[in-house]
Amino acid sequence: MHHFFVDPSSIEEGIVRIVGTDLNHMKNVLRMKPGEEVLISDGTGKDYNCQVKEYGAEEGILVILSENADSRELPSRIWLFQGLPKSDKMEVILQKAVELGAAGVIPVATRNAVVKLDAKKAEAKIRRWQAIAESAAKQSKRSYIPQVGPVMSLKEAFSYIEEQKFDLRMIPYELEKGMDGTKTVLEALAPGQQVAVFIGPEGGFDEEEIQLALKMGVKPVSLGKRILRTETAGPAILALLMMKLEGAF
Repeated sequence: MHHFFVDPSSIEEGIVRIVGTDLNHMKNVLRMKPGEEVLISDGTGKDYNCQVKEYGAEEGILVILSENADSRELPSRIWLFQGLPKSDKMEVILQKAVELGAAGVIPVATRNAVVKLDAKKAEAKIRRWQAIAESAAKQSKRSYIPQVGPVMSLKEAFSYIEEQKFDLRMIPYELEKGMDGTKTVLEALAPGQQVAVFIGPEGGFDEEEIQLALKMGVKPVSLGKRILRTETAGPAILALLMMKLEGAF
């Protein structure tokens, strides 16, 4: 079943109105006919099973068959604070983070990050990354589109989690020995929490950044005895958090 996101204002009295590029995609690219069914999400966590009724010149009309109560969203909101990686690695990280249930991704400029983005480049990159997040949300049948935030410095990111009162904060660190810290964090994870996960770039975090993280209540965790690439570390810990929140252990 094809999946589209609409603004909540497009849903009224048992129907959904499809306009703009989505109308063109549904009508002319997918060539969906009246009677075909489609999944609609309003971006706030509500999903609707719908049926194409008719197309007009400016809008398509869908009939709501039922509201889908089986939410695919995690019961906690997990934000990935990702150190800026090289080349197109951020696109892969974003795609996998969305598939694994992240509520949002914030790119972070750290000391060891090779990539340096000026304001103009950052704006263009974020537009591109947001489009990737939307595509991944559709593919994985998410109920809303995770947001890609503006590029922050690490200090700005730490200030942000303080202002937003994140409940649980963690940072995978290669010098953290043993899995005790990881177990402690997973045991503390509970539905309804705001969770922050910090991942370094290719060069990792330097010691001063780690010490600053500790002062901000960010817990160091281990992801095992092997050194993981930056594009592997984020999905690895997100998968652990997803499995814990969905009752696997």
